Amino acid sequence: MSNNVNNEDSPSLPHIYIDGDACPVRDESYKIAMRHDIVLTVVSNSFLRIPRLPNVSLQIVSDGFDAADDYIAERAGPMSIVVTADILLAQRCLEAGAKALAPTGKIWDNNNIGNAIAVRAIMADLRAGAENSQIGGPAAFSPADRSRFLQNLHEMTLKLKSS
Repeated sequence: MSNNVNNEDSPSLPHIYIDGDACPVRDESYKIAMRHDIVLTVVSNSFLRIPRLPNVSLQIVSDGFDAADDYIAERAGPMSIVVTADILLAQRCLEAGAKALAPTGKIWDNNNIGNAIAVRAIMADLRAGAENSQIGGPAAFSPADRSRFLQNLHEMTLKLKSS
């Protein structure tokens, strides 16, 4: 399913892509997209309710492994902002010249993505070897995260529109 959005696939116009499954900041992203009149595409493996707005669309992809990531990474470029908690997708998008932002408001860039990937790998190894011990996951999503996300998406959008 996809709404008919005018510049959905134009690499020269600003575009926000959201890795939609389990994203806690979709509503905030819609507000920013409307405020700045930027096309936003939510990419998901299943139907999600999205607002009926002229510049917001839903792209449903197969439920294959990394199908949503592949869809986003294939389209992300210098005029794109990608909202994702997936560090490996963020890396792929950065390599394509896109901007990447975590739902917590953390801006992914070439200076911090390598360390994040290394920590991710270490944590995966620790979890794999931890038989009885509990190794925690990420911190709970907070109001401060939501506020930081809104501020950073707004600023990234302004920069993208001025380029």
